[in-house]
Amino acid sequence: METKRLVIVAVGGQGNLLASSVLGEAALLAGIPLHMSEIHGMAQRGGVVESSLVFGDAESTIISDGEADLLVGFEPAETLRAIGKCNADTVVITNLAPLMPYTVNIGQGVYPDLKELQDLIRAKTAKLIAFNAAALAKEAGNPLSVNMVLLGSLTQAGVLPLSVDEVKVAMRTKTKKAFLDSNLKAFDLGFAAAESA
Repeated sequence: METKRLVIVAVGGQGNLLASSVLGEAALLAGIPLHMSEIHGMAQRGGVVESSLVFGDAESTIISDGEADLLVGFEPAETLRAIGKCNADTVVITNLAPLMPYTVNIGQGVYPDLKELQDLIRAKTAKLIAFNAAALAKEAGNPLSVNMVLLGSLTQAGVLPLSVDEVKVAMRTKTKKAFLDSNLKAFDLGFAAAESA
């Protein structure tokens, strides 16, 4: 199969690692070789968490600048910060609900304008799917399910060789039973959001 490279960026606590784990399980179910690595940074203090997933035959988990087939951002400024991983054929999916960094909250920083942020991403990539995933997570009954909303969107985008069924079976395996129904609803809402984007 053709190698596909996915970068997921988030802020600590947004569920990036669980989303990566679900995708890893789905790849196992599909019989697809997967190499995965994570950079945690200062995740526990709201810092960046980055996951690199390489589907198919590959020698390394490193995704160099310009090599990502798909970039998923759980936080819009982090999506923009990772844009160097993209190229003209990359599909980008981003949540548009910002989590303001400490420097912005104390008045020593400025958060990027969301319209300009989207324009910059569109200018560099093939396709941008952008929506408020936090609002859909709330609608699903679990504000913490932004990660599952974005999993739905990335599955719908069709860049990765994973089916809806494979991802949902992996969700049943990897997520807590108490959250499964809201996670599945969040996935479906994200899938629909990407369809209409």
